[in-house]
Parts: sequence; structure tokens; C-alpha cells
Amino acid sequence: MNNEVYKDVINNLKKNVSYNKNCHELTEHLFRNEYGKMVSVITRYIGTENIETAEDIIQETLVKAVDYWQHNGIPENPQGWLYTTAKNITFNILKRKKYQIQYESSIEKKSIEFEEFDFSEKLIIDDQLRMMFVCCHPSISQSSQIALVLKILCGFSITEIANAFFSTTETINKRLVRGRKQLRKNKVSFEITDTLDDNLIIILKTIYLLFNEGYSPSQKNELIRYDLCLEAIRLAEILAGNKISSYLILAAVSANHCIAESFEKTNWEEILSLYDSLLLLENSPIIRLNRCVALAKAKGNKAAIEELLELESNSDLATYYLFYSTLAELYKLENETEKAVEYLKKAIPLTKNKRDSDFLKKKLIETVPVS
Repeated sequence: MNNEVYKDVINNLKKNVSYNKNCHELTEHLFRNEYGKMVSVITRYIGTENIETAEDIIQETLVKAVDYWQHNGIPENPQGWLYTTAKNITFNILKRKKYQIQYESSIEKKSIEFEEFDFSEKLIIDDQLRMMFVCCHPSISQSSQIALVLKILCGFSITEIANAFFSTTETINKRLVRGRKQLRKNKVSFEITDTLDDNLIIILKTIYLLFNEGYSPSQKNELIRYDLCLEAIRLAEILAGNKISSYLILAAVSANHCIAESFEKTNWEEILSLYDSLLLLENSPIIRLNRCVALAKAKGNKAAIEELLELESNSDLATYYLFYSTLAELYKLENETEKAVEYLKKAIPLTKNKRDSDFLKKKLIETVPVS
């Protein structure tokens, strides 16, 4: 069973006139927030080579919750109900011979006992941290590493991962298959080793992608998906490192926006300086595009336009709607209306959701001079 199957179950239940909306909303919330926690704990117990079994256990648990709560009401402690059910399903599976053989071979040198299998807060946090590094094992390609973290730790559907990657569901599914195959083949240890710094950068990138999808959703017609933003913050807090990284600098940029009394009083010089430092760590087209906004505010629109036009001929941003909409806004501020209209018309077909498309169409109507 996978995330899509679970959501199909939800949709089928919704067709029932007696379906409890509160039950649906709660299980969807728990699916997002508890999926990664439970998979992590169970994987530690049954071995990384059985990670798909761990995922199936959680899927089954959540489907049981939908069915049971629908007919018997939501329990007083729904989170505890899920953990207890997941634990019982795990034990039942381990009693089946074909899984028992795999399980016994995977814990030959481990001392984990049934009594130690629990969902305590500390264990959940520790095991999620371990799972981050399991998913980022060196034997797994970087693209598969990110896909695994988003799927296993964050409960993303394949469609959501595809949108985060600007990819297709078929491609993402292949990456997940390859990643799980490597976990089975290498029987990756659930212990954190001395080489964790080697994989830290990919974990940080994953958390950044997760937050980005929440802050600017590519699929749902929402301004902000708070659940994804909070999940990214939660994973970042688990890591809690204090080394200088591109993500720390980006956090400083965000902090400057947050503490500014108003948009006009934003410290654009400081933000531009932060972006200059960021380019030394990560000289990417997206970073340069974002820097141009600060450049326009600090040094003037023409300086930013010049940078963007150079970027257009030396990058692959020609398929990114924000590149053209940024140029359009700068030309509009310089009263070059025809140029602004030209770039807005280029940006609109490249949008991926109705929200952004409608916003740019409105800007276009406002920009076109009335004859």
C-alpha cells in the first residue's frame, strides 16, 4: 500500500453520506504529522532492509483508524491509539514466517527486545534523526535520497514530491524504487556514524525543499501550506546544528524581512550583503535571481535588470515564471510598459497553479495602458 492508496480509501469513505468530516480532517492531519515518526521507530526495530514493510504497517494503521473512528468515534488520545495499533500490527507481522526470517537475520547482532519497542518522545526524535541519515546513505543517489526523506520522513505523496522536484510521478517512483533497493541491498545501519557530516548537506537541502513547497505550494491552490512549513521547521530542530551553511544565511535573510517595521524600512543593503556571501557558497541561478530583488532595492532597478538579462543568457531560468515576472515588475517600475507587458506574457504560461496565473493576469491588466 502507498500514500495514494491511503488517500483513495479516504476519498471512497467521503462518498458515504455518514462520513464524519472531523474524522477525515484528523486522520489527514495525523497522516502528515505521525507518518514519518512511526516509520522511523518501526524501521529501527525491523531493519532498514524491511523499510517497505514498515511503511505498509503505517499505511494499514491509518486505514484502520479511518474505518474504526468513523464507526466508533474519535478516541480521547488518537495519537496514542495510532501508536498502539502500529505496535500490534508490527508484532503480528513478525509472527508470520516469511517476515520472521528477514527480521531475525536483520537483528542478529542487535539486542533490541520486544519490551523496548515504544513510541516515547525521545525515541521518536532519535529515530527520525537516524532515519534522515539512513535515507542519505552514500550508496543512494542524491535525487533518490531527497525523494526518500520526503516520502518516508515527511509523508509526501509521489505527486507532491514530483511537484517539489518539477518532475513526473513516474520519475519519482523510479527514484524511490532504486533508493529502497539500495537500503535492502546494503542493510544500512540505523546507527549514526562519524561520517554524518558527509550527508548533512543533502539533509539540509531536503528540509529546504520541504519548507519551500509549504511556503509557495506548487500543487494546491493555497498561499501557504502551514503543515509543510512546520514539518520542515520540526526536522531542522531535530538536526539543530550551528555551522555556517547556505541555509543559515537564507534564515538570516528571512529574519531581516521579519524584523523590518515595514517593506520600505527593510535593510536591503544588509540583505544584499547576505546574498553576496551566499553566492560564495552556492552560486546558483535561483540565488542570483533572488539577489537581484535586493540589488534593485539597494542599487536601483536598472542595475538589477542588467544582471537579470545576463542571467537569462547564461542559465536555464527561461522556463521559470518568476524570472520573467521579476523582470516585468522592474521594467514597470522604470515606466517601460511595453517591456513589462512582454515579460508578463512570457511568465503567465509558465505558472503551475491557478493562484499564480490569476495573480499575473491581474498584473497584466493593471499594466496594459488604457487607450
